[in-house]
Amino acid sequence: MATAAQWIEGARPRTLPNAIAPVIAGTGAAASLDAAVWWKAVLALLVSLALIIGVNYANDYSDGIRGTDDERVGPLRLVGSKLASPAAVKNAAILSLAIGAVLGLVLVATTAWWLLLVGVACLAGAWFYTGGSKPYGYSGFGELAVFVFFGLVAVLGTQFVQAERVDWVGAALAVAVGSFSSAVLVANNLRDIPTDTESGKTTLAVKLGDPRTRTLHLALLAAPFVVTLLLVIRTPFALVGVLALPLAVRANAPVRSGGNGLELIPALRDSGLALLAWSALTALALGFA
Repeated sequence: MATAAQWIEGARPRTLPNAIAPVIAGTGAAASLDAAVWWKAVLALLVSLALIIGVNYANDYSDGIRGTDDERVGPLRLVGSKLASPAAVKNAAILSLAIGAVLGLVLVATTAWWLLLVGVACLAGAWFYTGGSKPYGYSGFGELAVFVFFGLVAVLGTQFVQAERVDWVGAALAVAVGSFSSAVLVANNLRDIPTDTESGKTTLAVKLGDPRTRTLHLALLAAPFVVTLLLVIRTPFALVGVLALPLAVRANAPVRSGGNGLELIPALRDSGLALLAWSALTALALGFA
């Protein structure tokens, strides 16, 4: 019987910056249009948090019943460690996703009906990442999905529900946040190359191999700072985003030094912290523009 602390750990709180940062960035993009709406920002944040917790439990369930997590190197998995039954974890995933869906309906009702289609796509993406007979996360498309859902969709969706339009600033922020979020997953999958290869989980890291995956992590962490230079067109205050660079350098340190296994866990944490810091600093700069 899993304890409350183990359920919290199973929700993978270290991934929460991937849910929080897009909403901060999208709100900053809306603020740059003088169109920030605080209650919609809060609602978007709750939707994003519910969805990422749901997808984490869904991954725990699906990987667990496939045996992918039988030899786990990283954070606790509830099903793989047999601390919770597959049914209990599946129900937790469904409950979290349902909460996100209900809250999302409020944004749909107060913004535009077609956002319902976006919400359905998000729920499908969350479940079929590792669920179903042919999960796309087992075919090397996980990083692309993270870039799309936690970058493009989350940032531009947050901007749209507040400003009811998007612009190039929102698109630039979406690319930056998507790159950071993908870097988190790349670090995770780099760590898991040996166990994923053995279990038949063909992630992008497995396809690229160890050296090229490390190069990809560096490129993804560098991309947001190129965006910072682009955002200077909107406001010179955007340069404040460079203050997040030391966190990005620290996040890449275990990767470029050849770390493996548990040595790569700080890369996940620090990639998420760099994402959160860059998003918050840049959003503040845009809000004052």
